[in-house]
Amino acid sequence: MQANESLILAIDLGTSGPKVALFTTKGLFLAGAVETVHLIFQPENGVEQDPREWWSAICAAVRRVLSEVPGAANRVVGIGVTTHWSGTVPLGANGEPLMNAILWMDARGARHVRKVTGGFPSFVGYGAYKLWTWVRKTGGIPGHSGKDSIAHILYLKQEQPDIYARTFKFLEPKDYINYKLTGRIVSTGETMTLHWVTDNRAINAIRYDEALLRMVGVDRAKLPDELVRSIDVIGELRPAAAADLGLGGQRVQVVASSPDLHTAAVGSGAVVDYAAHCYIGTSSWLSCHVPYKKTDVLHNMASLPSAIPGRYMLINEHEIAGAALNFVRTRFFWGEDALMINPPPADSFERLEAVAAAAAPGSGQVIFMPWLNGERSPVDDHTLRGGWCNLSLRTTRAELVRAVYEGVAFNTRWLQIYVEKFIGRRLENVRLVGGGARSNLWCQIHADVLQRPVLQVANPLHINTRGAAFLAALGLGFLRLADLDDCTPIAHVYEPQTKLAPLYDDLFGQFVELYKKLHGIYRHLNRYKGEDDHA
Repeated sequence: MQANESLILAIDLGTSGPKVALFTTKGLFLAGAVETVHLIFQPENGVEQDPREWWSAICAAVRRVLSEVPGAANRVVGIGVTTHWSGTVPLGANGEPLMNAILWMDARGARHVRKVTGGFPSFVGYGAYKLWTWVRKTGGIPGHSGKDSIAHILYLKQEQPDIYARTFKFLEPKDYINYKLTGRIVSTGETMTLHWVTDNRAINAIRYDEALLRMVGVDRAKLPDELVRSIDVIGELRPAAAADLGLGGQRVQVVASSPDLHTAAVGSGAVVDYAAHCYIGTSSWLSCHVPYKKTDVLHNMASLPSAIPGRYMLINEHEIAGAALNFVRTRFFWGEDALMINPPPADSFERLEAVAAAAAPGSGQVIFMPWLNGERSPVDDHTLRGGWCNLSLRTTRAELVRAVYEGVAFNTRWLQIYVEKFIGRRLENVRLVGGGARSNLWCQIHADVLQRPVLQVANPLHINTRGAAFLAALGLGFLRLADLDDCTPIAHVYEPQTKLAPLYDDLFGQFVELYKKLHGIYRHLNRYKGEDDHA
């Protein structure tokens, strides 16, 4: 790398905080930094964050990463931003948020979604005509969980009407950060998908649909006016934003980019049709690009517009993945209460992995259900809950921890069944990305449970920053789509251990049986409006 080579700054705002990274214009990772932000839990399954804290954390992370690469502050020529998807920032006319941002985990809009999507005759809880209309035009329909962006807006309209009335624009988190960078309010077709008010049938001409807007009862003027492509330049970095970030006075172009599901696909290098990647972060998904628009209503997945112009991508999501391990870490091993006053050590995840590795595959037949915040795919049920099954006095702590790793993998295998049915073919291999892919143990467990080779992508924690950098490089003309696979290094390939197939086949079968036996009980226990198990 030359000392004066141009650089791309990539920003990935995740649920736990921003990751930022510097890449060369050819996609080579140079340095990264991470900051944390806080979750704010509200009654009735509300989950929020402060957008001002987002910006402060992003600026701190950017300044730190710039200090790690000589002359970087004056060498950045482009910025790409990705964030968690299905969030809502109510922006006032003065350009400031009117309240905290509502996150993808927030389910307060569930009852309002059911009202606008219901009707007679009914199919899987949806009015048949409305279901047909939505699926035909968009590829999907607002989920019953109430966690889509449109559900947030409906919640505000019905329960916080003052905020709704004062809102100038409802922005996705990515679009809010791009607004902070450029002063321009725009979005992209794939970003707006979970508002369920765009006609996605013409993949190169996605537009708002007046009939869908009437069905949800949302004012079109409160949404971003313009929908651009993910690789389009939306403007230059404002001087005030450059000063906040610690960048020099050079011209820096900001590319529209995409949400995290989409940039993970791009950053994984799996950009050809049917090439799969599995993201393990706070949440998880198993996805691939496909050449067609299709919907599986029963299992809450569909091929929707992707970050790659003119292409569709299979979209699904598991509510909880890495968050299950963090839950165990902070609620059972380290905490701040009468039992323990020590915060988690810096190497706490490494310690958990060492403990889990000490247990035999199968975790002594202990099964962990990772549905700590409900589930979206392959079942859409916000009342599902998690826990261990089959504990005994002989159960060890190592088995409890390993069961968490295996339970997340069982959930991925559950999704894999319906992904392969959706695409009509067997997945040849799966690229594992996200923070969870740093775990060699988790990669091997996924290979064994899925019974597919798992490709561990290098620097998996920065998969979304890589994807955002790739989109910026495509938009600025530094890369072509065909270059991305070669620009994505694979750290290791984990082959499935065939001797473990009978064990994991049996445990996976019981994992699905647990859902069948328990989901009715969970629905009964969590039926109350005031129920809130986040606190």
